[in-house]
Amino acid sequence: MHRSPLKKAASILLFISCFLLLCSPRSYGLGKPVKGQSRTIVIPKAAHARVEFGANRLATALQAAGYQVKVVKQDKLAGKQGLIVIGKPGDELLQKATTTYQLGATKTLAKEGFAINSAKSNVLVITGADDSGALYGCLELADQVKEKQALPEQISYIDQPEMVLRGTCIGVQKPTYLPGRGVYEYPYTPEVFPWLYDKELWVKYLDMMVENRYNSLYLWNGHPFASLVRLKEYPYAVEVDEATFKKNEEIFGFVTKEADKRGIWVIQMFYNIIVSKPFAEHHNIKTQDRNRPIVPLIADYTRKSIAAFVEKYPNVGLMVALGEAMEGVGQDDVDWFTKTIIPGVQDGLKALGQTTQPPIVLRAHDTDAQAVMKAALPIYKNLYTEAKFNGEALTTYTPRGPWAELHRNLSRIGTVQIENVHILANLEPFRYGSADFMQKSVQAMHNVYEANGLHLYPQASYWDWPYTADKVAQRQLQVDRDWIWYKGWARYAWKANRPRPAEVNYWGSSIGEMYGCDEQAGKAILEAYEESGEISPKLLRRYGITDGNRQTLTLGMLMGQLINPNRYGLFTLLYNSEAPEGEMIIEYAAKEAARQPHIGETPPQVADEVVVHGRKAVAAIEKAAPSVTKNKEEFERLKNDMYCYDAMANFYAEKARAAVQVLRYKYSNNVADLELAVPPLQRSIEHFKKLVEHTQNAYLYANSMQTSQRKIPMRGVDGTYKTWVEMLPVYEKELTNFRHNIDSLKAIKPSAQAKKLVVLKNAPVNVLSKVEGYYTIAPGQEVFADTTAQIKEFASELVGLKGVLLSKASQQKQGTEVKFSATKPVKVLVGYFEKKGAGYLQAPQLETDASANDFGQADTKTAHALLAGNQPPVNVHTFSFKAGTHTLNLNRGACLILGFIDGNQDVRTYDAGLGTGGEKKEIDWLFE
Repeated sequence: MHRSPLKKAASILLFISCFLLLCSPRSYGLGKPVKGQSRTIVIPKAAHARVEFGANRLATALQAAGYQVKVVKQDKLAGKQGLIVIGKPGDELLQKATTTYQLGATKTLAKEGFAINSAKSNVLVITGADDSGALYGCLELADQVKEKQALPEQISYIDQPEMVLRGTCIGVQKPTYLPGRGVYEYPYTPEVFPWLYDKELWVKYLDMMVENRYNSLYLWNGHPFASLVRLKEYPYAVEVDEATFKKNEEIFGFVTKEADKRGIWVIQMFYNIIVSKPFAEHHNIKTQDRNRPIVPLIADYTRKSIAAFVEKYPNVGLMVALGEAMEGVGQDDVDWFTKTIIPGVQDGLKALGQTTQPPIVLRAHDTDAQAVMKAALPIYKNLYTEAKFNGEALTTYTPRGPWAELHRNLSRIGTVQIENVHILANLEPFRYGSADFMQKSVQAMHNVYEANGLHLYPQASYWDWPYTADKVAQRQLQVDRDWIWYKGWARYAWKANRPRPAEVNYWGSSIGEMYGCDEQAGKAILEAYEESGEISPKLLRRYGITDGNRQTLTLGMLMGQLINPNRYGLFTLLYNSEAPEGEMIIEYAAKEAARQPHIGETPPQVADEVVVHGRKAVAAIEKAAPSVTKNKEEFERLKNDMYCYDAMANFYAEKARAAVQVLRYKYSNNVADLELAVPPLQRSIEHFKKLVEHTQNAYLYANSMQTSQRKIPMRGVDGTYKTWVEMLPVYEKELTNFRHNIDSLKAIKPSAQAKKLVVLKNAPVNVLSKVEGYYTIAPGQEVFADTTAQIKEFASELVGLKGVLLSKASQQKQGTEVKFSATKPVKVLVGYFEKKGAGYLQAPQLETDASANDFGQADTKTAHALLAGNQPPVNVHTFSFKAGTHTLNLNRGACLILGFIDGNQDVRTYDAGLGTGGEKKEIDWLFE
């Protein structure tokens, strides 16, 4: 059938009309074309810099979408059409807009909250609860414009943050110590921190913060005051020259001003008690000495430094770390905070004639924060507390035990408790972006810890800010590489309970935008992030020694560290608080031998799970790869990280399986059990070789802290053992030793304790302190001058050593001080009683004391080495000193000075087993 020419023409016209209609969003209501449309943004005459900043950001977004925009500051409405009115409920401008456009009453907004409402005459009104709320309202509307390329035709939107403080952290510190200085001692200079004076970098970072709605920035440094203020009483204390001092004033003023207009509160952190190097040299004292009592000179200097800082920078907060550089829990902490720090702040306010208290954040690290706060709140109200979420790692979103109880107690003080996602020693250097893990962690902060603040460390390379560890032609910035880390934590700090399906869509879209792929490919990348994101947390919480930065998880662990973690200073909080209920490898093996049921998460279970996570992460990233069209080089680095995670997961899984098999021998004494451990140990090395391949040309280092504090898997002396290629021969040697020792066992069947006894010999020293006398390590010898406790048993190698006799009561009241001189290097053997609590000196612990290994004293050398009277067993540690005159200072609490030996003589590391209810079978030697 043929149509007439007229009907044919009509059909053509109809087609053209339909085509034009489809191409016309105005006609079809798909969004109004904005080209040429004008909008006037009106803010109050006296608008805060934050409101002005927000208005300008909104104007920029509108202009990019095709609008003609102007921003005016006035308290009246400029016409009635096409306005965007911004202000707070008390502003005259906003009140006029409410009346003119007959807007209903806005729901009461919480701090930093906002409302965006459409009104007649094509008007939008943004109401902020405060200046930050108005800023966030502008940013929200700007985001909607960017997404839709047009203003919404109708909107009624209210939002406000859940967490009071949402902050990030920058360490003004370095991977290594500066010459002649100790931990945390880094003056602000262009030579040490060239990035500190880069204004463009600061703007880039602060823009990232405001885009993610962060409202606090923590700057970490040991003693920043000597770089920022002068004291007329102590003019010699300044650490920088005049030109640098002026640069510091300028950049600090610039940063605080730029931060303030973005709604960001800058918080300067400092450690106690640290003084400047020039001050210390002038008074012939140490810059820091944990065992030094509070003295008037240092208290006065610190108080005046704080007062000068507050007077100069009244809008900058302070964060106080009472621990590490001064003795931990005790009255000194309370006195220092209430009699030095708070009075210093009050002095600064008095000099300003100001009564508004700047906030002070008390870091609950190595201090009794509850006791300190109880004493402080009556004299200073604007206080916050802060504590680590998972220690110095990311291990679980199900925190429990004594650590959870501490956080809840801090939260219930009545001030805001801030959760610190700290260091992330088990994540560096690989990329981490599990939105699911982040969301659940923030939910735990609310629901388990009852906290309401976030303090976020960089995801990796904290000590190397602003750079990542990636081996690229031009150093990569953390703020660029780890965008999803900052975005994820901020999103959930603002609002934690977001439905999971919608979140998968959100992140799929965001990641897709980053890599120029569709949402499905973005979701595949998200899957890779989330599968890999379970690996490091599970590995550390089931196999690790510590949640602290003395362990670098991605470099692996020695077999001895898996089968005898107590030898390496096991940090039990990692297992009883920062992990789901479960078992360590040694617990699992003991239960297997006793045929007891297992509880919770087990080592073999985690071994199986992380292998699956690794396989799925690799599959997901490969699935997304063909769709990537943007940031391809960065995507390739991300993809390589998934292979790194996979290799690491398999390395640990096989090594854990080998460790369980080795521990079977401890109970069975059957060499066949050892032989069954060889294949998985061999496979673990093959997987580690793959990790070496994937990292050798991709990363400069595994850990950004490259000092002797780093001890697991190997000591980080002079920047060594910071790469995987350095660790491979160590693991290969373990396997070689293991095979050799199995052959020896099969040939001659020696005792598992087959080690030649080397008796320790006294070194000649001259004790210069007044002491009560000396004793010889032998049965029946008294170890204290004022008790009858006599030596009952001791490890054989200690026989004949000459110990220093001290008063136990004096040790408990005043601490221990032994001054001595030696013509050759010596080691002092110090015995720590194996008991927590008052009256006993606690053994060095790097988790709470950064100086705990300054003399090589952090590790237990001989555990359960001596029994005296009814005292707990004694563990031996060694302090190393060069030739010369020295003073051994120890905190308050009873301990034993067991003797002095030649500095070159090794002290065997093992467990003598005294007082443990029976001989302990040592099997570490199988790998040595």
